[in-house]
Amino acid sequence: MSFVSTLRQWDEAVACVEQRDTDSALRIFLNIEEKSSKITYNIGCLYLNSNELDEAEKAFDGSIGKDGHLAVAFFQRGVAFYKKEKFEESLLDFQQAFKELRGNQLIDYKPLGLRYKLYACEVLQNMGLAHAQMGKWERAQENLLTALSLRADAKFSNIDNALEAILKQKIFPLVEIQAGLLFKPNKRYVAELEKKDYLGKAKVVASVVPADQFSGFAPLQPQVEDVPLAPKVPEVLKAFEGEPHTVLYEFVPETKEELAVLPGNIVFVLHKGADHWASVIFNEKRGLVPCNFLEPLDIVSMTSQTMQIQPLTENNDIPAPPRRAPPSRPVEVLKAVKAEAKNSEEFSDCIVKVHFQFNIAISIAPGQAYEVILQKISAKLKMPASTLTLQYAEEDSNKRVIIEDSVMEAVWNSVKGGRLTLWCSVTEGKSMSHEKVVALYSYEASTPEDLDFEQGDVITVLSKVNDEWIEGQCNGKIGIFPSSFVKALNEDPQ
Repeated sequence: MSFVSTLRQWDEAVACVEQRDTDSALRIFLNIEEKSSKITYNIGCLYLNSNELDEAEKAFDGSIGKDGHLAVAFFQRGVAFYKKEKFEESLLDFQQAFKELRGNQLIDYKPLGLRYKLYACEVLQNMGLAHAQMGKWERAQENLLTALSLRADAKFSNIDNALEAILKQKIFPLVEIQAGLLFKPNKRYVAELEKKDYLGKAKVVASVVPADQFSGFAPLQPQVEDVPLAPKVPEVLKAFEGEPHTVLYEFVPETKEELAVLPGNIVFVLHKGADHWASVIFNEKRGLVPCNFLEPLDIVSMTSQTMQIQPLTENNDIPAPPRRAPPSRPVEVLKAVKAEAKNSEEFSDCIVKVHFQFNIAISIAPGQAYEVILQKISAKLKMPASTLTLQYAEEDSNKRVIIEDSVMEAVWNSVKGGRLTLWCSVTEGKSMSHEKVVALYSYEASTPEDLDFEQGDVITVLSKVNDEWIEGQCNGKIGIFPSSFVKALNEDPQ
């Protein structure tokens, strides 16, 4: 069978899937004589979506046999094994899919014709689910903690829910690829299948204006008197409800009623309350923002200035500089202004930035006890407070010290400009008893999820990512590092 015939059948089958005629699509795919790894993958997906698991497994076997590095095929075969309750085989396929990611956070298959991104954190989530089904709850927890450190976007909140379920030894949902997502043939090749008339039909266009003597293959020439010297400036229409304001400082919400905004955002204020909180609209979302974070904006004058006609220069390719002056660097301390119900007396909370596997920020009144801070961070991370250890940097030596009740006065004395920086790590309990390794060489982190250390540092192993990478904890930080850079603590170097 020629490449053109294969391409034509492939495109026809994909069109049937888009029209939800999966039976015809499957029949066309199966009639293709020379099936590539992408086509056999598509066949496996159609069988998997119709719950014909044995046929799906065979199709994914064929896809992997033709391309042994197709991570998404290993992922889909792992899903098929999981649905057949073959959890060990499912785990092996998810592990192989993670290995084929080669240390990357994701693989985008769009250039290959599949509009899907395979994320490492979702593969790890399914690995944790397979471990959970086998009763290996500690391994499942390790997988999900690694997934938490590798998640590329806040949209993966299902990992937090899965980790919470594992702590209760409960099963959580499987991550699956949306039905209907298949490898599609190259659009440029498909376009070449259609016959094209490059000459087209000739059209003679003549002007009916007496003053225009032109006749030929060109559009009519405009015959307009009193041509305006400059284009008309459109009127500014007030299309938004509320008064426009510019955001001065970043605001991190603590409750569901508050709204996250960044410096430079333009929000529309619906109402300003007596408690110094403003109800605003931003990106079609409504929430509360402190009033002193906002500055009124004259959107009408700003728009009219922006739409003034700029004079032409010799080099018209270079745009004129913006009319609006750049914002100055904020010097005021980030404040969360609240009002007491009795006397409306204002006070300022301290913004606490916490370094964990990802960074978080909380707002808390200065002088609070250690347990209050710990419980608030525990609720934010959705992890038990008994497993967390907090550290702060001494003001003089910048050395990190573990926080206890006895040092809370020094902790609050280290607040500068209304800000406090803490470091949070997972406490190694007796039940965890992780392996210790020592660094043979220094390792410098090249990505945010890496763990850097110096030669001779002792590292606590949290989990084994694969044969080449290990997740560990060192100097209050958690990340991944090459296994070849370390040896067991009591082992002689090779």
